[in-house]
Amino acid sequence: MEERFKKIKAFAFDVDGVLTDGGILANLDGELFRTFDSKDGFGLRMASMHGYKIGIITGGRSESIRKRFITCGVTPEDVYLGSRDKMEDFEDFCFRYNLAPENVMYFGDDVPDIPVMVCCGCGVCPSDAVDEVKEIADIVSDKPGGRGFARSMIEAVMRYQGTWKLDIQHYKAKF
Repeated sequence: MEERFKKIKAFAFDVDGVLTDGGILANLDGELFRTFDSKDGFGLRMASMHGYKIGIITGGRSESIRKRFITCGVTPEDVYLGSRDKMEDFEDFCFRYNLAPENVMYFGDDVPDIPVMVCCGCGVCPSDAVDEVKEIADIVSDKPGGRGFARSMIEAVMRYQGTWKLDIQHYKAKF
């Protein structure tokens, strides 16, 4: 796994079931609500501050998703909403940053994530991912989606690469 961690320059994520626990609340107007783990958010901020590219590739369509990840340092154009072909959006993300697939760790939990997980540098999933994803994942976390799973994997890569360091002045300036 260390060889894979050495090559990582970017992180790409599904949202529901990965950065959330998969639960979605809806009001009478049809507006959808998700909850996100603050530790996962801090992990994304740390990656962003240290120059890692971050992509969000989700079937969800709510602009609230884009707004959430902008607060984590993700650029608006790197949030792919309404994704029905995650491989196509993954290839676009890689192309825009001149990344080889092996330079990206992809976080997925369900069948639509499998093509990306197979071609990326390191495909990771939460403990509550569907069986088909667990079978092809390079790493199956002991944490469920939306409960620190993303943070734990980001931190593992950054610690391996020696970049998990908080510069509080940079943090204050950026966030």
